[in-house]
Amino acid sequence: METKRSKSEIRFGVLGPGRAAARFAKGLAAVPDAVLIAVWGRSPDRARAYAEQFAVPRITSAIDELFGADVDAIYVATHPDTHAEFCIRALAAGKHVLCEKPSALNVRQLSEILAAARRQDRLFMEAMKPPFFPLYQRLRRHLADDPIGPIGFVRAGHSDSSIGPDYPLHFAEIGGGGILGIGPYEAFLALDWLGALQRVHAIGRLNSAGVDSFDVIHTEHERGLAQLHTGIDLFSHGDALLSAPRGFALIHANWWNPTRATIRYADGRFLELHEPYTAGGFNYETAHFCELIRSGLRESPEIPHSLSLAMANLLEQARTALGVRFPGE
Repeated sequence: METKRSKSEIRFGVLGPGRAAARFAKGLAAVPDAVLIAVWGRSPDRARAYAEQFAVPRITSAIDELFGADVDAIYVATHPDTHAEFCIRALAAGKHVLCEKPSALNVRQLSEILAAARRQDRLFMEAMKPPFFPLYQRLRRHLADDPIGPIGFVRAGHSDSSIGPDYPLHFAEIGGGGILGIGPYEAFLALDWLGALQRVHAIGRLNSAGVDSFDVIHTEHERGLAQLHTGIDLFSHGDALLSAPRGFALIHANWWNPTRATIRYADGRFLELHEPYTAGGFNYETAHFCELIRSGLRESPEIPHSLSLAMANLLEQARTALGVRFPGE
């Protein structure tokens, strides 16, 4: 039975009780005046286990039942091949949507999601967590107060060969591969510091399923260049470099869950920044999303729709260059 709610309380339903949804639930527990009310999953057993682990009061037997539940927002955490369909259906049901990255397989699908959000007058935000972490925000402030000059080069990437053969990134039919599975973080970092995308050059290899198993992406932006890599058959260190005329900043691994950065100035100065995070880190972007709802906003100033479209464009160009196409495209 659903409990009486306060006026400021934001109620969530979760669509897809997998790994990301577990981290979301952990983070949500640390967000004031926000609560997880319902969950739906293709597997009733997984949905039941998720509900038991995170004390979710309602397990919906059908997806339309979730969309019809007394929730304000849906967190979409299924595989990327279903993001567009489920986001559009949730928006049509009058729910705000926080969608796990990548928000869609391609620019066309994301454009359809954003059109649905405008039609329904609902908030849509891609769940891109790095800019909300305390370390990332402190680094921004420090570089504004004691600059190293304009960032002209970004180097970032991550490749994880330790994932098992049944891990979703291995399969084309659900939108797998390193570019879509890991690349959104790298695309965000390059666009965030270097601005609008001008050119993409990608090289790499595909696995037997037709998804990219390792790639290197060179991008040119309005303010500089980036070198990015993603992969699922090699192992690499997930740090990131921001390079400028008067110094550089190194965000230590894993940079997308950042706790430590090193800044070295050309004049010999050296600085370490340390900022731990709490509750797994999903709490920061979720708290931001809740405040947007309470404020009546329909777009995040931190992750605006234009940024999500730019990330989708960069990733689509990269995988197109490698010949990666998903069913239905």
